Amino acid sequence: MRIGELAAAVGVTTRAVRHYHHLGLLPEPERLGNGYRDYTLRHAVVLARIRRLTELGLGLAEVRDVLADEAGKDLAEVLAELDEDLARQEAAIRERRARLRALRESEGGTAAEGPVSPELAALFRSTAGLSDSPMAAKDREILALIETSAPPEERKRLMGLMSGAVGTPGGRERAAAVYRLLDELADVGPDDPRVEEAARALAECVPAELLPEDVVLDERNSFLAALYADFAPAQAEAFRRALRIVTEGRS
Repeated sequence: MRIGELAAAVGVTTRAVRHYHHLGLLPEPERLGNGYRDYTLRHAVVLARIRRLTELGLGLAEVRDVLADEAGKDLAEVLAELDEDLARQEAAIRERRARLRALRESEGGTAAEGPVSPELAALFRSTAGLSDSPMAAKDREILALIETSAPPEERKRLMGLMSGAVGTPGGRERAAAVYRLLDELADVGPDDPRVEEAARALAECVPAELLPEDVVLDERNSFLAALYADFAPAQAEAFRRALRIVTEGRS
């Protein structure tokens, strides 16, 4: 048989046959006088077995183990391992679907920055009327980033602190005022007198527990350096001063 005839008989592509040759899964046949490979029924049997094993989900390295005469694993062992792996994947898919259901029911998955947790979705809803503020929109993006990168326990703590700050009497109004002050700094220099006013207003909204005890506030902190670089100079200066006020007030 020629390679095209072999591939058609087993239901694979000629490219797959050549790939299996390259990996050593399918032995090379003898060549005819004209240079063409001459495949036998034995090649078709091996190729069909390779196809069945890969359709079960075995990787090609596992197929090699099964096909090798001196294989350290027999087929039953390989299939048992495959079944265990599929069970793990099945459990992971169930967990992901449960999380998706929770997000859809809590509207966390439909937030503009979503999918986010139910806790962060609730925080976004509490400040929904501030969405026309450029700084409010940027704050939502940063909160979504922090929630994504933080470990689960820390994520829950941070969202609780932020929700508590906004949920206190007058919290929403204080947040609106801070956003307004920061928006006004977009086109001014860092020495503008409004920078100090914005910094103090921002510091009043930031829970001291939000910052780790050993936090580094200068450019050695790569996250803060990237944060400052994303703001206008006066806005970045307001954030620097606010964080210093928070940490100094804690000591």
